[in-house]
Amino acid sequence: MLETAWFLIWGVLWAVYFMLDGFDLGLGVLQPFLAKDDRDRKAVYLTMGPFWDGNEVWLVAAGGITFAAFPVLYAVMFSSFYSILMLILFALILRAVSIELGEEAKGAVWKSVWRGCLALGSLLPPFLFGIMFANIFRGIPIDGSGIYHGTLVTLLNPYALVGGLLFLLMFLLHGALWLAVKTDGPLQGRAARMASRIWLALVFTAAMFLILCAFQTELFAIYLDRPVLLAIPLVAVAALLITRIWIGRAEWFKAWWASSASIFSIVMFGVVGLYPLLLPSSLDNVFSLTVHNSASSPLALKITLGVVLVFIPIIVTYQGWVYRFFGGKVDEWAYDKP
Repeated sequence: MLETAWFLIWGVLWAVYFMLDGFDLGLGVLQPFLAKDDRDRKAVYLTMGPFWDGNEVWLVAAGGITFAAFPVLYAVMFSSFYSILMLILFALILRAVSIELGEEAKGAVWKSVWRGCLALGSLLPPFLFGIMFANIFRGIPIDGSGIYHGTLVTLLNPYALVGGLLFLLMFLLHGALWLAVKTDGPLQGRAARMASRIWLALVFTAAMFLILCAFQTELFAIYLDRPVLLAIPLVAVAALLITRIWIGRAEWFKAWWASSASIFSIVMFGVVGLYPLLLPSSLDNVFSLTVHNSASSPLALKITLGVVLVFIPIIVTYQGWVYRFFGGKVDEWAYDKP
């Protein structure tokens, strides 16, 4: 029972991270296409500036929980997905540096360089996270000792690439909607039109990914066994449709929340579909990592649960204050400042 509770906490923390950091990653990719001048670029930086580093706290929390609650999974994931995880780390570092230095850059050349670095550093994490989680859903070639029998190319299979594209499109839509929430005028108009285009591509990709899941994974087994859980994918579908409705009505904040719900429910669809597995083995089911053979001792799980019950509310309270304090539109005076 304790392992199952930790499995749900693990999944929720990853889903929250993707939901929150998704919009600023998407914005980083979109900024070269939506920002037409320095004033627009300053507005884009300010829409993500107060939030991006706080959002990454959830990545630290998700990684920390993986280590504390499921140390075997943590070890096998980092050895199997080493190349992907290191690329994600370098990309996040590049993004952080680009955000800080991009606003201070002098001269057109350096501004262009840092804008390109921001776009690259924002594009790689969602695409690579999508590839990694798609491979987790599908299973990877690990043996009974947790040793990975494959290469980076093994992970770049068609199903995983569609998963990477799905994550990237979810984040791009999320970022375009956030920019529409935080700005007015021509920049908001461009963000709105971009959101409409991305939504169409996202729906097509999500449908393709869902079909591939039926052939490439065992995710649907638990849903067929327990039909009540079908509420999760139904929420994902409904959230995507509601997002489009609110886009059509120019209700940007409501559209952003609907997009948040779609990201959260899509991730949880995959996570819940795994149970009781954490990392399936494509070599033999007996080698798969489960919530039982990957978990820490009951005492460690109880102690860690106490820590989580203390610190997660603190993180939520702090972030809630940040979002409230920096709520509303990006002020004219703010991005007119030199």
